[in-house]
Amino acid sequence: MTELAGLEDARVRAVNERHGDDHGVNLTKLRAVAKRLGKRHDLALELWATGDGAARLLALLVCRPREFGRDDLDAMLREARTPKVHDWLVNYVVKKGPHAEELRLAWFDDPDPVVASAGWALTTERVGKRPEGLDLAALLDTIEGEMASAPDRLQWEMNNCLARIGIDHAEYRERAVGIGERLEVLKDYPTPPGCLTPFAPVWIEEMVRRAEEANTGA
Repeated sequence: MTELAGLEDARVRAVNERHGDDHGVNLTKLRAVAKRLGKRHDLALELWATGDGAARLLALLVCRPREFGRDDLDAMLREARTPKVHDWLVNYVVKKGPHAEELRLAWFDDPDPVVASAGWALTTERVGKRPEGLDLAALLDTIEGEMASAPDRLQWEMNNCLARIGIDHAEYRERAVGIGERLEVLKDYPTPPGCLTPFAPVWIEEMVRRAEEANTGA
């Protein structure tokens, strides 16, 4: 904790706080600390218990994902107050552990939209990698009916799912693009030069184009 406090940078904190996060440690420096420590699950549990944002991010880098129980991960998600901790928990821990599918189903319809967003993130993962057994048409129905009015983080993950369906599943591509065009979710999202817009119709078109170019060797 002393070392993390020494890495605190007021400018980094100011930027992070604009995005809803509560730490001031440069993530490259945080990853360097994690690399030096290696996997230290007991330490990860202690770091998480502090409640400190930087300590929790470090915990997620040095933990062993498969050692968490299903209920442990559920409790951690519900107390992950900030977007970065939430994102790393889902992507670096839950997705790599044995409870991802069980938690996907449990979180997907949770009344807390932040928890539900984690269920959608795990669903998007399955759409891209293991779509067997998913009802993609029903997912599009839900997105079409609910995405426009969903809270920000849930809306973001629904939009990711919409784009993933359109990119990876040609039979649903036209419908996915049409939903995106009608709802116009994230159409005006500020996107830095050289980065891909999260607006689903443009995102889908560009990713499909890149895939086709790669396949043809263009």
